[in-house]
Amino acid sequence: MKGTFLNNALELWLFGLSFAVGGWIAARLVYFILEQVLSKMASRTATKLDDILVGQLKEPIVLAVTLFGFYLGYNQLAFVPRVELWADRVFKVSLALTFTWLIARLLDALVQEYLLPRAERNETVVIESQLVPVVRSSIKLLVWGLGIVLAMNNAGYNVGALLAGIGIGGLALAMAAKDTVANVFGGITVFSDKPFKTGDRIRIEGHDGTVKEIGIRSTRIQTLDGPIVVVPNFKFNDTVLQNVTSEPSRKVKHDLGLIYDTAPSKIEEAIAILTQLVMDNQDVLLADHLASFTAFKDYSLNITFVYFIHNGADIFAVQTRIHLELMRRFAAASLEFAYPTAVELQSNYKPLSVSHSS
Repeated sequence: MKGTFLNNALELWLFGLSFAVGGWIAARLVYFILEQVLSKMASRTATKLDDILVGQLKEPIVLAVTLFGFYLGYNQLAFVPRVELWADRVFKVSLALTFTWLIARLLDALVQEYLLPRAERNETVVIESQLVPVVRSSIKLLVWGLGIVLAMNNAGYNVGALLAGIGIGGLALAMAAKDTVANVFGGITVFSDKPFKTGDRIRIEGHDGTVKEIGIRSTRIQTLDGPIVVVPNFKFNDTVLQNVTSEPSRKVKHDLGLIYDTAPSKIEEAIAILTQLVMDNQDVLLADHLASFTAFKDYSLNITFVYFIHNGADIFAVQTRIHLELMRRFAAASLEFAYPTAVELQSNYKPLSVSHSS
């Protein structure tokens, strides 16, 4: 066969085409082996990791084998240096992007297999289900970003200058979105450290309430007064947080003031009543309580009463029950609470009158 096309003999074109077709056939053979042989072998093992590897490697490997066949076919031909340079760049860029695609698919499959089910099982923590898409997107962005940089480097571009430009742009973007980024990292901190969970009662910056929802950017707290407070997640990184629910017990302290007419024996009786109140309530720690005559105040004789409520008990219900019973027993014992009073003194004193005579 004689003749030329684009300065290459037709025999060379057929030779190059045979390499390209051979690469395509080899790619189909590789796909068949992965699909029909390795996939079935992986399905019979106990672990899911090999299934993920085989499943995610199939298409990128087939594409890589096909590209390699076309590259071998192209190398059988001769072109002007400029065409050869660009063809070589196209092949290297395509191979780099194929490898990037493989890594991105593999990491995304691992996240879906191991991280997503955990988030779905923990339905009470909204942040976990919200964090998975963020993690997946971040991994894809990072992998594809590195892959594109690698591809452009293979194509002969000055990657250093490109990265410098990206760095300046990224810095400007980070400055513009610093609050959002701070909140996202705060959400990740809450997710990893778990200082509280949905349903916990917490106190932060004067807010006291129950955690209703933990999001990636903010946390919603229903305060004891009723309103919902939205707290940006970055607050949890630099603010003291008190988790009331996780306390082993809840301390309750009162300073009870009795009137000054109370006899010492009645004060002793009041202390005995308070001690018995603790003994009679199963939701209160018996070992850690205090009832003591502590102070002579301006208008009252003060008894300090301290007790601890068990973790898990209804704090408000226990306090109400104890306080009502305290009032009943004090009333039955004729013990009176003191309150500020004003005493008005009256006398028959009259100012002297001075008369002047002329």
